[in-house]
Amino acid sequence: MSSDWATPAVWRLGLTDAEGLERALWGLVAFSLVGDIVTTFVGLHIGLAESNPIARTAIEGWGVLGMIALKAGAVAIALACRPLVDRAYRPIIPAALAIPWTAAVLINLYMISLVA
Repeated sequence: MSSDWATPAVWRLGLTDAEGLERALWGLVAFSLVGDIVTTFVGLHIGLAESNPIARTAIEGWGVLGMIALKAGAVAIALACRPLVDRAYRPIIPAALAIPWTAAVLINLYMISLVA
């Protein structure tokens, strides 16, 4: 009798340790970072507004480079804090970036779908 359905998804993906999970989450960070930048600028191009006041200021002042600098700063802080966290808990660091940025991508896509 197979119990594959009961096996946690992270184990089925081969993410049986904190390092594997952290690696996967950093991949999600990269994907969501690019997705957030692209969907933000598509939304702005079709008339939507940036709701985050810090991002809005960066975009108004420096355009795409401002947004990239903002994201790069967040990643740099996360990487600087990484050595301060016990290995078992390091996946929390990329998760703290990936979760809100992935949510932003989904919200941006939804808003774009309402206008387009």
